[in-house]
Amino acid sequence: MMRCFSDDSIHPLPDPILDRFCLQILHEIHHKIQWLNLESSPMKRILLATNYPNLFALGLYDIEIETALSLVI
Repeated sequence: MMRCFSDDSIHPLPDPILDRFCLQILHEIHHKIQWLNLESSPMKRILLATNYPNLFALGLYDIEIETALSLVI
């Protein structure tokens, strides 16, 4: 997850915000999520935060092929 600034720069979310997203927000909405687009840095934390019973699509960005394969094998 990234933040976009007015100068068009993009930076990762600070850990406290990502923690809240993974521990509180995802826990409340996980059953409604059908699609996730993730980039490599928070990917593992988000995928392991909860179950996604209605997830039918996953987009992975900026990720090493070995890492992607380890998720599905």
